[in-house]
Amino acid sequence: MINNLNGVIPSKLFNLSMIRLIGLSSNPLSGSLPTNIGLHAPNLQSLLVDETNLVAGPLPNLSNASKLRQVDMAQNSFTGFLPSTLCSLKNLERLYLYMNHLTIDASTPQAASTLSCLFNLRNLTGLSLGGNPLNTTIPVFRGNLSTSLLEVDLSFSNIRGNIPVDIGNLSSLITLVLENNQLSGAIPTSIQRLQNLQALYLKDNVLRGHIPYELCQLKYLAELDLGGNRFSGSIPSCLGTLSVALRSLWLGSNLLTSKIPSSFWELKYILRLNLSSNSLVGPLEDIGKLKDVVDMDLSNNHFSGNIPSSIGGIQNIISFSLANNYLEGPIPSSFKTLLSLEFLDLSKNNLSGEIPKSLEALLFLKHLNLSFNKLQGEIPTGGPFKNFSADSFVSNGALCGASRLHVPLCKNRTKVKPNWRKAKYIISGVIPVILLAAAALILILCKKRNVKVVRETASLHQVLWRRVSHLELVRATNGFHESNLLGTGGFGSVYRGTLSDRIDIAVKVFNLQLEGAFKSFDKECEMLSNIRHRNLIKIISCCDELDFKALILQLMPNGSLEKWLYSPNRSMTILQRLDIMRDVALALEYLHHGYSIPIVHCDVKPSNILLDDDMVAHVADFGIARLIGGGDSMTKTMTLATVGYMAPGDVFSQFCICWPY
Repeated sequence: MINNLNGVIPSKLFNLSMIRLIGLSSNPLSGSLPTNIGLHAPNLQSLLVDETNLVAGPLPNLSNASKLRQVDMAQNSFTGFLPSTLCSLKNLERLYLYMNHLTIDASTPQAASTLSCLFNLRNLTGLSLGGNPLNTTIPVFRGNLSTSLLEVDLSFSNIRGNIPVDIGNLSSLITLVLENNQLSGAIPTSIQRLQNLQALYLKDNVLRGHIPYELCQLKYLAELDLGGNRFSGSIPSCLGTLSVALRSLWLGSNLLTSKIPSSFWELKYILRLNLSSNSLVGPLEDIGKLKDVVDMDLSNNHFSGNIPSSIGGIQNIISFSLANNYLEGPIPSSFKTLLSLEFLDLSKNNLSGEIPKSLEALLFLKHLNLSFNKLQGEIPTGGPFKNFSADSFVSNGALCGASRLHVPLCKNRTKVKPNWRKAKYIISGVIPVILLAAAALILILCKKRNVKVVRETASLHQVLWRRVSHLELVRATNGFHESNLLGTGGFGSVYRGTLSDRIDIAVKVFNLQLEGAFKSFDKECEMLSNIRHRNLIKIISCCDELDFKALILQLMPNGSLEKWLYSPNRSMTILQRLDIMRDVALALEYLHHGYSIPIVHCDVKPSNILLDDDMVAHVADFGIARLIGGGDSMTKTMTLATVGYMAPGDVFSQFCICWPY
């Protein structure tokens, strides 16, 4: 699997009577499959032919392959009707047919029973039919539904009608994906019976009514997406009881009204929150309690009052929007503590006063929109403000500053003539002090190993964190197209991609043929995603499936340090090189001493040091040894470094080592 095999699949491959597994995934093959698989391969248990570019045509007959446990034919061009003969595969555990062109024959009496019988397969744990034009309804189930089903994906399938009450009988379900369909009606109250549910995606349907309080009884619910529907009424006050598990909540683009209940702000571990495009009202006094949130969108509502100074409490925030509300008063100076902020939109409010000069401290801020307010005074010029255009400040009226910002020049600026005679005495006295302070700082960094470092924000020790499906990654990378390939290495390949919410990512797809690998991939991936440091690549999520494992990483636009060092078309100043050395040292210090479980990188090299837009260095591939080996022993870690090379900073972690770039 995941090689570069091409040509037609030999028909003799399906004539081997003892063969149990056929795995041809992710190869540019051609031709088609035999029409009757299993007739001459009765012992076949796994058929994995996803992403193989097979000729368009109907699905082969699998009814004679009665021992099949896994069928993955996703991301091909299969057409025609979803065959009811699939229901005869009583041993089937996983059925993945997503992103084909399959439909259900609505002209036959068996149309409703095709889906229904699949839900009744006793051993089935995973069912993914998303991305097919099924053009059907979710049937009213008859009989006892499977208690083995863990994940169901029927997204992007033109499914209409109501969500049946009997859905609550899928008692083991962990993930339910019904997004981007035409489902209507209300969420059935029987949803409360899905006591193991951890992810529920219902966005972009036409669901109505109130958000049911029964959702609050799903104590393990980590991801809830109800955006893009027609839910009305208020936000249930009981959602605050999900504070232990809930990490992502999307309620945007609905018809919600009233104030946000005070108990809602008890969701102290929430990471992603979207309440945009509703009619919510009232102040935001307790917003500072969401101390772990990294992405929050409250735009296009009717919030009023001042932005509270407690906003400085959400120090991990990266993207924040309060645009198009009725907020007033000054911009709090406490924004200066949001050092990770990259996107800030406060446009279309009634904010007044001056733009705090303290915002110059937000060095990672790339997008700022303060337009259509009542701000006045001088626009700051330092830090990120030197990169903002006039669009950030449009229609404020009383702002002044540089002419490039299309505002008047500021008046009453007194020019002081420099006194160079005094300056040379001051400079001659200051330089020795600076050198002495720099020497002291180097000694502290090198010898004081037990320095107190900011610990990780909040451990995601609860049930489940956000997983990204294989289907999402295929869409994000255009089918892992070669044009998106960033590089390959010993562990696999890295692709550029863009998620549906327009976040640019890098996808590290692992080579599954590594011997003894991935024993606890999901657990280790979750642990590594909790590691947060300015100079470490952010692990956004992971994809953990039977025949596909990948990390979803923050994309670094300037590539690797290796390319900057050895490319004739690129160069760096000595100050940039020193900054990069410092960034790498801080990252390693955090990995060794700043996290609850010490992590030794073992493969620090220029290709594993990536640079963002501002040439800030981010160390990548930390903890890969844990993901592959599933353990934290030094022995396992050391053996996974680059052959013939071991980074001195990892071998001699007791000493301060500087090595040349």
